Amino acid sequence: MKQRGRGIAVLEYPTGMNQGGDPSQAYVKLKPDGTVDLMIGTVELGEGARTVMAQMCAETLGVPYESIVVRNEDTDTSPLDTGTFASRATFMNGNAIRKAASEARKLLLDVAGKELEAAPEDLEVVNGEVRVKGAPERKKRISEIAAAAIYGHNTFIAGSGAFLKPLAPIDEETGAVDAAATVAWGTVIAEVEVDTETGIVTVERMTCAYDVGQAINPALVQGQIEGGAVMGISSALFENLYPYYPSTEHQAARFGELQLITAADVPELRTAIVEEPAPNGPFGAKGVGEMTANAQGAAIVNAIYDAVGVWITELPVTPEKVLRALEAKQQARESAPRG
Repeated sequence: MKQRGRGIAVLEYPTGMNQGGDPSQAYVKLKPDGTVDLMIGTVELGEGARTVMAQMCAETLGVPYESIVVRNEDTDTSPLDTGTFASRATFMNGNAIRKAASEARKLLLDVAGKELEAAPEDLEVVNGEVRVKGAPERKKRISEIAAAAIYGHNTFIAGSGAFLKPLAPIDEETGAVDAAATVAWGTVIAEVEVDTETGIVTVERMTCAYDVGQAINPALVQGQIEGGAVMGISSALFENLYPYYPSTEHQAARFGELQLITAADVPELRTAIVEEPAPNGPFGAKGVGEMTANAQGAAIVNAIYDAVGVWITELPVTPEKVLRALEAKQQARESAPRG
């Protein structure tokens, strides 16, 4: 017999390690050909960090995205970054990049003001050009200004930036502290089918909604949400490194021996991006990474209870665990006194 159920799980997720000790630095320099070197310590893990960092740099400087060259070849020449973890890359590095790019932009406009005979505050950067507000015909390409800065004004157009959340004070009486740099929120709804004869649980549909502050790149955020959902389902239903924990007997010794979700197991996925900008985030962004894989297990377990009335208290939810829970429920029902 197959029975269906629905479960909901809600989570909050802080960005970074918090309470100091989690700095990021960035360096921006404009070259004579108009391209911009963005030097960061963040490592690209496939999450799109290089893309998002370049976007934020381009937006702050006012130059085309295509003109940004992200450089992070090694830790010897790159600025300091604590690491690509804790969903911190966009938030921490983004704040550092905005400071660095803003500093470079100020120098750019100072030189442009001399070249265009206008006050820096009367200038704007649009599509790779600096022009006088209200007089768009008075303009120069950024490459022209960059060359003029080096060869005519003895100016190096560059900027550096760093971000570190200040250490928050701790209330000595209550222990209360505002430790998080920012907090993101999410909700996952799982709809499952439980086969009471085999114990197999199938996720039929999953809905995931996340408050990301501001989606710097909506397509990448969508990819994070969908990828996290798949990983969350895999850890909830399939992945079992120690099947007889604490014994290591029958532990998967090779990657090919580990049970993982496949494309055939991925359910219908529905996603929603909620934007509630963080006041201290770059362009309002929060962290969206690990939290997208965190709530699936709880939602699935709740859905199983809704379907067949048993609680599974240990992941992954294997057919054996479901059948044992159903058997225990039946035994309890049969042994209960009849009134």
